[in-house]
Amino acid sequence: MKRHSIIPRENWRQRVEQIGFSFHTLDGVTYWDESAYYEFTRAEADKIEQSTNEIYQLCLHAVDHVVKKGLYDLFLIPHPFRDKIELSWKNREPSVYGRFDLVWDGDEKSSPKMLEFNADTPTSLFEGAAVQWYWLSEIDSQKDQFNSIHEKLIGRWKELKNKIGDECLYFSCLQQYPEDVVNVNYLRDCAAQAEIQTQFISLQDIGRENGSFIDLEGKPIRWIFKLYPWEWMVNEEFSDSLLKFNTNWIEPIWKMILSNKAILPVLWKLFPGHPNLLESYFGDPHRLKSYAQKPLLSREGANVILIEDGKVISKTSGEYGEEGFIYQQLYKLPDFTNHRPVIGSWIIGEQSAGIGIRESKALVTDNFSRFVPHLIS
Repeated sequence: MKRHSIIPRENWRQRVEQIGFSFHTLDGVTYWDESAYYEFTRAEADKIEQSTNEIYQLCLHAVDHVVKKGLYDLFLIPHPFRDKIELSWKNREPSVYGRFDLVWDGDEKSSPKMLEFNADTPTSLFEGAAVQWYWLSEIDSQKDQFNSIHEKLIGRWKELKNKIGDECLYFSCLQQYPEDVVNVNYLRDCAAQAEIQTQFISLQDIGRENGSFIDLEGKPIRWIFKLYPWEWMVNEEFSDSLLKFNTNWIEPIWKMILSNKAILPVLWKLFPGHPNLLESYFGDPHRLKSYAQKPLLSREGANVILIEDGKVISKTSGEYGEEGFIYQQLYKLPDFTNHRPVIGSWIIGEQSAGIGIRESKALVTDNFSRFVPHLIS
């Protein structure tokens, strides 16, 4: 694994905008950064793929354990939704995607470590699946990339077409956030390529009538993909309708278990010493002298405190923490001349599908991180 500095393509902003990538720059700061790229060997890509597949199977085992043991208090899941989660898991309601955040420097003597799992509302999908692929096709079409995200997404939607049939699959998010809209429209396009009837509806425009969620024309919504966290949905004023109405949600509600950082100590207890996991605990750091303190529900690196040998080395701000914390063994992001990458490894269905890399100069990857493309040598 190597990091290379290069000269960005001429008129790169117009190039990425031509494929629908509108949020390449955020608040005047470059988000899509093609002034560098990461190079992997085929063996390194294979190891990430193998690790991703194995970690996902561990996660599914952990969900089954949580449901069977009724460990919902650890995840702060409201009582009315526990039966719904059990039924959702029993029926194996279909999942489309998720993104593991892995840390690894390519050392063949070590294994990629799971920092967390963005299981419910992962973003950076469009830049991972499409933007970096178009970048590679222009700078060196002879090179390869660990990236079958697009093909696997269409394949997954084709599988779900058997369940959805000729019904409309709605796609929804908060329309005021360009990143969410781009990711949702990309997923919708993949579903359309799988010959699924689709329609976009803003979350704010979803109504309720006669025991059903409805669209702007009053038509019932039976299938819907939402880019909006379950932990927010179950606390909204319409949450009672989630329990009563016959709507199929993607991602399914059992993903609430995997999108919560409480899954990290559960995984460690079930699989202690696993090479892809980091030692993690509830309540306190136990024997750990160096660790990350993470809120159960935080997003984009908010309210994370890193402790090394008993001393604080990094602390991020935010609005999380009241819900409680987990404590995870400190495993620093690798340092490539003051650039610290985290590997976002995608799972589509139940298969590893490719990676996208976000990097920052800080020890904690936050909402100011940059997306940097990669290739396989």
